[in-house]
Amino acid sequence: MRKFFRKFLPHHDKVISYHWLKPFGSWLHHPNLWHLHRRSVAGGVAVGLFCGLIPGPLQMILAALLAVLLRVNLPVAVITTLYTNPFTIVPLYLVAYELGVKAGGANSGVVAQPSFPELHWHNLMSELWDWLVMLGQPFLIGLPLLAVGLAITGYVAVRVAWRVAVIWKWRARRQRTEDR
Repeated sequence: MRKFFRKFLPHHDKVISYHWLKPFGSWLHHPNLWHLHRRSVAGGVAVGLFCGLIPGPLQMILAALLAVLLRVNLPVAVITTLYTNPFTIVPLYLVAYELGVKAGGANSGVVAQPSFPELHWHNLMSELWDWLVMLGQPFLIGLPLLAVGLAITGYVAVRVAWRVAVIWKWRARRQRTEDR
């Protein structure tokens, strides 16, 4: 697993040498931020999956800050946030809304459609505001639940996959020594 990740990640000396990262140099020297072992990679995936649901470019910045604070693999945390993109964000937000509806105890799981009785600017903005307020509670409940659920699932999946890969390598090594 380590060789697989090393192919795609930059070396930490190169990242630390960037001009715009010089002020943060002392924070970026912790070994867990750059070493590829099962705990730091699994933590990086969990942080990236958690922060991936944050809209806009803030997801990478928050993932980097949380990775430094939690001492997990920084590049993995930042790269993992890329699971959200223009194609996946709408289905993920719909899942978060449905999760919020179910957890919040709302009656209907159908996304509310705004009704625009007249298309005047003053009505449009008030109807849109009412629609956003109505969606607010399920999103406030659903997004954190989905983010935590994805983070836990990602953490466990990486730990299990890493363990399975190590066991396969042990068995292959044992088989090679028995064949000799």
